[in-house]
Amino acid sequence: MTPTCRKLLVAAAACMPLLAAAAWPDRPIRMIVPYSAGGGADNTARVIAQHLSTTLGQQVVIDNRPGAAGVIGEEAVAKATPDGYTVLYDASAFAVNPSLRKLSFDPLKDFIPISLVATAANILVVPPNAPYKSIKEFLSYAKAHPGKLTFASAGAGSGSHLAGEMLNAKAGIDLMHVPYKGGAPALTDVMGNQVSAYFGNVASTLNYASTGKLRALAVTSLKRNAGLPDTPTLAESGLPDFEVLEWNGIFVPRGTSPEIVQRLAKEVQAAVADPKVQDKLRQLGLEPVGNSPQQFSKFVQTEAARWGALVKARHINAE
Repeated sequence: MTPTCRKLLVAAAACMPLLAAAAWPDRPIRMIVPYSAGGGADNTARVIAQHLSTTLGQQVVIDNRPGAAGVIGEEAVAKATPDGYTVLYDASAFAVNPSLRKLSFDPLKDFIPISLVATAANILVVPPNAPYKSIKEFLSYAKAHPGKLTFASAGAGSGSHLAGEMLNAKAGIDLMHVPYKGGAPALTDVMGNQVSAYFGNVASTLNYASTGKLRALAVTSLKRNAGLPDTPTLAESGLPDFEVLEWNGIFVPRGTSPEIVQRLAKEVQAAVADPKVQDKLRQLGLEPVGNSPQQFSKFVQTEAARWGALVKARHINAE
């Protein structure tokens, strides 16, 4: 082979990834959701996938891989070929798992954040006949009766668990954690006065709170929720900077080409900006975001750092 031919082959090989990226996508894309079908993350993933299927010209297929608080699905994407045809649609547990579990991958190093799709506040709810009618009365009661009040969670290490532990830490109280196998049984027992309190996400809890089946004491966002305008935030109730948000976002495996990352990010941002998509997300109790890969990366790093610090300080484990 002549030197000229060798140079041409080297140049052609160097161009192949660029050509592949330029042609992306030319077949269906698999969007792995590491949670059960019908859950919050799955519902929002389907809204985004439907829009992307139209704008990308290829079907975006949802692949549910539930288990181990998202770890099973996350691992599948981390080990997938980084060609843009396997993406991860994850939730808040993504930033918590590194502090709670032994992983075969590093969420902060083995993925490229694409965009934060949406966030949702939690609502601190108590039984409708509870003796405390405001967050201030609840905190005063908890301080006067250390260890007597309990708080439910959707499971050890879940967002509702961490929200309760953050309340313990910031308010200087001692609520006893009672883990459940999901949010539904936790809500049932709060309504039945079997447990004192629960941090439920807006999507699953707002209806119960607005109809009086539960009493809403506070929300975990920095702004009040439009569905509960008279319910204060914890931040305005004597706990400055108290903010706990559940979130959904999209990732791809490390090694995915910058061209594909940029294209996918652009399409996801456009999807979240679509008024019809925003309406659907808000109906599910979420606040649309749709930020850049750089902004989402910073967000994830901040989330991982602060939850890691709380897990260590409160000696939280996933068992």
